[in-house]
Amino acid sequence: MRHTRAGRAVVDRPFDAVLCDLDGVIRHYDYVEVTRLERAAGLPEGTTASVGFTPENDLPLLLGRITREEWADSIVRGLLPRVPPYEAEALALAFSRADSRTDDTVVDLLRRVREHCPLVLVTNATSWLDEDLTRLGLTDLAHSVVNSSRVGVAKPDRRIYEIGAERAGVSPDRCLFVDDRQENVDTAVALGMTGVLHRAAADLRTALSGLGGLNGTPGA
Repeated sequence: MRHTRAGRAVVDRPFDAVLCDLDGVIRHYDYVEVTRLERAAGLPEGTTASVGFTPENDLPLLLGRITREEWADSIVRGLLPRVPPYEAEALALAFSRADSRTDDTVVDLLRRVREHCPLVLVTNATSWLDEDLTRLGLTDLAHSVVNSSRVGVAKPDRRIYEIGAERAGVSPDRCLFVDDRQENVDTAVALGMTGVLHRAAADLRTALSGLGGLNGTPGA
C-alpha cells in the first residue's frame, strides 16, 4: 500500500507513468501510392522503405540534422540507378509525404491513461512532428512529447528513455514502456522499465490492466 501526498491510501500498481512510442503504435502510414509506383517501376514492394530507413539516410533525419527535402534527395540517390531519375523522384516524394492515420482504439486507451498517470510520447520522429500531431488531432494526447529530432538522441540510445522518465517525473523502474520494435523494448527493460512489445491494441490493453481506473477499478 502506498499513499498520495494528501495521505490518501491507493492500491499498489506496477507502474506510475506510461512512455509510449508513436509510429507503429499510435500512428500508421499509408504507402499504397508508393507500392503502386514501385510496381510500375518494376521494383519489389518495400524497396523505397528499405532505402529511406537505412541508418545513413534515416538517422540524420531523426536527429534533426537534415530536412525533409534532404531526406527525399537521399532516397532518390539510393534508388538510382535501379530506376530512372524521374521515377526515383516520384517514389521519394510519395514516400516522404505519405499520409498517416491513427489507431483509434489505441488513442482512446491512451486518453484514458492520462487521466490516471503521466503519459509521455517517446518517439524517433522528425522536426515537423508538431505539425503532424496537429493534423491528427493529437496535440493534447500526452502530457509531454520527447522527440528525437528535438533532443538529439534516438531510440535505442538509453538517454532518450531517461529523458522520458524525467518528463514523467518518475524513476525508470516505475515506467511502462510501449514500442513496436524489440530492440527499443530491450533497452527499456535494461533500464528497469516494464517493457511491452506492441503488435495490436490488445497488447496495450493487457499491459494497462494493472492501472487502476481503466477497468472500472479505483485509480489514483
